[in-house]
Amino acid sequence: MTAPIIELRRASFGYADQTIVQPVDLTVAAGEVVAVLGPNGSGKSTLVRGLLGLNDQLGGEVRLFGQPRDLFHDFSRLGYVPQRHTLSASVRATVEEIVAVGRLSHHRWWRPVVRSAQDSAIIDKALDVVGLSDRARADVSTLSGGQQRRVLIARALASDPDVLLMDEPTAGVDAANQHVLSDVLARLAARGTTMVIVTHELAALAGIVTRIVLVQGGQIAFDGTPDEFASRTGSFAPDHHHHHPDDEPDSRRTRLQGAPSAGPLDPREGARR
Repeated sequence: MTAPIIELRRASFGYADQTIVQPVDLTVAAGEVVAVLGPNGSGKSTLVRGLLGLNDQLGGEVRLFGQPRDLFHDFSRLGYVPQRHTLSASVRATVEEIVAVGRLSHHRWWRPVVRSAQDSAIIDKALDVVGLSDRARADVSTLSGGQQRRVLIARALASDPDVLLMDEPTAGVDAANQHVLSDVLARLAARGTTMVIVTHELAALAGIVTRIVLVQGGQIAFDGTPDEFASRTGSFAPDHHHHHPDDEPDSRRTRLQGAPSAGPLDPREGARR
């Protein structure tokens, strides 16, 4: 049998000595589209970043593609879309140049990067999937927030990953751009792309997600199908909070060496809107 893409066994995550996500069990199989919901500060973003080593693992076991995470090095198999409202205005780059960053994990760091025909084909395909082929040579500063979010998704796709982990991909954009982003995610789901999506806006993912995981108080309060969740929604505490970027302040983050990061094309820490 094929090993699960993600497997957590009594795993806990946090920052230094503070546990944000209590011991949890979670398995994600190939082809699933999992929405991770929860109130602000509940630990849902910490959970996903913990999978990548962007937060401290404080206990339990994390396995990626059947391997213990500390032995896993093929991070190109993980496409990460960080929680960003915009790309950095301080970096002048075209859409195509930013998406090409996703190919760097497939090149040896000690050799000059020469874009191959395969690289170009994958970059073109990623831009096509997110509907930005016609903006490939546009400066990202000329794009709307929703378009820039699609650039980040294309950058993750360019690594040709086996799973996409996305942190609030539809947050902070208007209804029209949410609709476009939903169409992009629907196309990815139709292709069989495995996705784990942290979100506040489940309506934008209607008909896309195959499973819902609800995080409350650092614990998994629900794990089941959208229909099961709909039938039990009244049993969960409502989220009365407004959206904010992260579960915990940036200053408390740590990162596992080799894990994917936001990169130089993203806003500097502390400069978010």
